[in-house]
Amino acid sequence: MKFTRILFLLAFPLYFISCKPVQQLPNYLDKVNDSTSKGEVKIPELKIQKNDQLSIQVISISNSPEQSDVPYNQPIIGGQSAPGYFVDLNGNIEHHRLGVIHAEGLTKQELAAEVKKRLAEPVELLRDPTVIVRFLNFKVTVLGQVSSQGILTVPGEKLTVIEAIGLAGGITDFGKKDNVRILREINGKRETGVIDLSSKDLFDSPYYYLAQNDVLIVDETKQKLKDAEQAKITQRITFAFTIVTVAATLANIFIKN
Repeated sequence: MKFTRILFLLAFPLYFISCKPVQQLPNYLDKVNDSTSKGEVKIPELKIQKNDQLSIQVISISNSPEQSDVPYNQPIIGGQSAPGYFVDLNGNIEHHRLGVIHAEGLTKQELAAEVKKRLAEPVELLRDPTVIVRFLNFKVTVLGQVSSQGILTVPGEKLTVIEAIGLAGGITDFGKKDNVRILREINGKRETGVIDLSSKDLFDSPYYYLAQNDVLIVDETKQKLKDAEQAKITQRITFAFTIVTVAATLANIFIKN
């Protein structure tokens, strides 16, 4: 009887520790209601950053050899086009024919306009040229409570925060959907934004559409921290409980003998 009472007293705290309320976590777009109104989709124009790799294509209507657009396109090296123009730490690119052009902070259209201007002034190098600028290295990094952390390389130039998390395998059961942090660099300055994936205002956030080189961080919930701490406590109590049980059993055997 005394042995049973000891076991009960040891198991009693273990029972209460294991009986915890289940925390209700928000779902994606949990606060969005069905609506007949449709908001206008506004995709922000990306700004060029340091370490970007850019493709610049020049097309003109001239067929004359002295005004050909071929020399102004990326040179052919080893049978292949050069891998774009690199934006250096000063925010510049070095065009092989037009020289140094400051690109950081410009949109693709603004850089295209600058290249087009240099083709026309002070001497008209090409007649009525068209300039097309593209990103060659659009990538974001996803860290934290997602199924697959790492760098996502996107072939296009548009990626939403939901798409990025989907490509990372989704947020785990212990990730905060209502407090996703996004680190972004703009004109050499870093900023941190917070986005709520359950909010009805999600699509209005300036961080809904990601920029190249953004870093997404999904933090773990307090519940996971509590679970980890509780698992340690439970493990210790179970270990102590096992030792006491074995000791009591051995003592009982020796007393009988």
